[in-house]
Amino acid sequence: MLPFLDLKNINLQYEQELKEAFNRVLQKGWYILGNEVTAFETEFAKYCGSKHCIGVANGLDALVLILEAYKILGLLKSGDEVLVPATTYIASVLAISQAGLTPVLVEVDNDTCLIDVAEINRLVTDRTKAVMPVHLYGQLCDMDEIMQISEKHNLLVIEDAAQAHGARSGNKRAGNWGHAAGFSFYPGKNLGALGDGGAITTNDDKLAEVLSVYRNYGSQNKYYNLYKGVNSRLDELQASFLRIKLKYLDAENEYRRKIAKRFLNNINNPQIILPACKSDEGHVWHLFTVRCRTRDDLTVYLKDNDIQSVIHYPVPPHKQPAYSEFGNLSFPVTERIHNEIISLPISPIISDSDIDSIIYTLNTYVHHD
Repeated sequence: MLPFLDLKNINLQYEQELKEAFNRVLQKGWYILGNEVTAFETEFAKYCGSKHCIGVANGLDALVLILEAYKILGLLKSGDEVLVPATTYIASVLAISQAGLTPVLVEVDNDTCLIDVAEINRLVTDRTKAVMPVHLYGQLCDMDEIMQISEKHNLLVIEDAAQAHGARSGNKRAGNWGHAAGFSFYPGKNLGALGDGGAITTNDDKLAEVLSVYRNYGSQNKYYNLYKGVNSRLDELQASFLRIKLKYLDAENEYRRKIAKRFLNNINNPQIILPACKSDEGHVWHLFTVRCRTRDDLTVYLKDNDIQSVIHYPVPPHKQPAYSEFGNLSFPVTERIHNEIISLPISPIISDSDIDSIIYTLNTYVHHD
């Protein structure tokens, strides 16, 4: 069986370096908020092009902490509305709720699955104070237009860049477009740790100052607490691993692009809808998703041909029991996407023969009504 994602062998590429990093941290005897975290924050900020990077425990915390810090700074208050795409992993919406704000779901573009900019314009009200574009599957949203809307309506822009490490438009990478951005380093991400981890990037000095304190119990000096903060810190060990993997991120993203091009150029089954890619540099192909009206049947067919696939995501946020208050809402594009989408294997270590096998299997798929 061709696995959807072979994390073990992805990380074994760097086994010796990872072991050296582990030993370095072990021997140093400092495991929380030490030199490794500081060094990674500096390196990742430079990579993204931002002034600041603040390491936190995970991607959800990254988004929650940004919103909470803006409340501390007086730019948001409880109940303010935040626009967020209806097609996303639920963490994007959970972050808004957990920060005491009101998520307003926005329909997405049928071709890219990204937030529909025209819908942002339509839904802005006096209660709207922020927008959270999600760079879904690794593709940058139309940030030029979103930033123009932000300036027109005085909105904060918080990028959910959890799937888009390294995606770029012009000379700006994901994480350096909005006022702040949240990243996840969950092991399956393009830049993945060997456990949980996350980070925030921003060019706002005041925001960065609040965040660096808020993530550590609200304490700037030990036992003295400036804010009612939280414990959300990227640990030394994961930071040391991420420093190694960051060196290889661009090369791995480029390999993902080559795989995606082969899929796009060679999958020609009319029953399979291929993803839309707006620009080469703007997509890092965290996921390669196709759509099929007979998805369940296709999933079985792939499995029968020894190819593992995954559904990202089977149920949209507004149909989840956790958000029963959204149960009366209708997002036809989002619902169609969630009913049809299926993710194919794509990774930095997938072989040419495996790519050929995926293409052949999809092209020979036939569903008879």
